[in-house]
Amino acid sequence: MTGKLLIPMAVLLLGTICGCATTSTEESRESKLVKVHNFLKHAQVYYLATVDGDQPRVRPFGTILIFEGKLYIQTGRKKNVSKQIKKNPKVELCAFDGKTWLRLTGKLVDDNRMAPKAAMLDAYPGLKKMYKVEDDNTQVLYFKDAEAVFNTFGQKPVVLKF
Repeated sequence: MTGKLLIPMAVLLLGTICGCATTSTEESRESKLVKVHNFLKHAQVYYLATVDGDQPRVRPFGTILIFEGKLYIQTGRKKNVSKQIKKNPKVELCAFDGKTWLRLTGKLVDDNRMAPKAAMLDAYPGLKKMYKVEDDNTQVLYFKDAEAVFNTFGQKPVVLKF
């Protein structure tokens, strides 16, 4: 090998070992999840839209978690939002940080395992007053086939799919 090839090969090998290999034109799935997660954490409140028959329904949410490489939210199964998601898992959320707004669309998938419930409640200990890992009401859902669009006035939208 020539000296010119050694550095790119070392970078590729290092990226493969640490699991962070990306190209300059395509971000890793994990990097995209982190960007969306961090934006929503910073915004603190986002608004989740569901469909109720032919009527859109929007409500504030605040939970967001990356667990096992997926982006999760939390709600209660007894709530109308849970029933609406069960009928039609396509949702959209919107958040604004004072400069940039995010629209995240996708399908929410119910994950009834104890581990993601525990992770969510550990991340948001205030929820433990209303929810328990082992109760039938606690619901965590993750985004599937998601598209995040970041918009800032005067700039091109940034689109991330995961």
